[in-house]
Amino acid sequence: MKILVCIKQVPDMESRFKPSGDGLWFDETDLAWRMNEYDEYAVEQAVQLKEQLGNEPELTVLSIGPDRVVEAVKKALAMGADKAVHVQDTVVHQKDPWQIASIIASYARDKGFDLIFTGMQSQDRGSAQVGVLVAELLSIACATTLVGFSYSDGVVNVKRELEGGLKGLVSLQLPALVTCQLGLNVPRYPTLPNIMKAKKKEIEAIPVANLLGEQAIAPTVEFYPPARKGGGVVLEGDVADLAQKLVAILKEKTTVVR
Repeated sequence: MKILVCIKQVPDMESRFKPSGDGLWFDETDLAWRMNEYDEYAVEQAVQLKEQLGNEPELTVLSIGPDRVVEAVKKALAMGADKAVHVQDTVVHQKDPWQIASIIASYARDKGFDLIFTGMQSQDRGSAQVGVLVAELLSIACATTLVGFSYSDGVVNVKRELEGGLKGLVSLQLPALVTCQLGLNVPRYPTLPNIMKAKKKEIEAIPVANLLGEQAIAPTVEFYPPARKGGGVVLEGDVADLAQKLVAILKEKTTVVR
């Protein structure tokens, strides 16, 4: 079996964000970077499957971006991936989901991958489109938002998170692609010995121009923070007085109380 896991490096969500000078993305100066959280679940599930099958599957991890994404790739290798592909692209933020999916599909098309794992979505862009687009481009089965996974005899059985707290059970014949959601598993922390082993694992570098043949369908036109609104009012004092103050504010500022 051959497994591919697609990961993305994203800014730490605790960072302070501001638009870049061109107004098309955020300013990357002084940002901290990490592997996309949903992709960590994808890596963990792929490694668990590899262990279940006696470490026989070959597990490849792929990431698109500038040189800094190698750090996320190394973490995936330390978690248990066998080798990695770094698609070199210094302006990956200018690619729309269609182009990203096309790059991945172009790489994977002739590699014979039986199973592809991706995160449900990226934390920075959040389109949740790339995984399903890759599956469509490769003409393989797809299941999204996984919170449960099992494999036996060439069949993947998954539990999907649906709207309204509902769950769906789906069986997929290989080859297939699945996107992973919060709650699927608990990603492992790479141990020091595995971190040292990861330094010796192969990372193949491929220029993005070798794989990209599509134009953007939905390019980013503008990137900006939400408009600032007035601050809230904090009411303090006795409950009886607070109720009167609240009613007075509602009468003055809204049409809720007349």
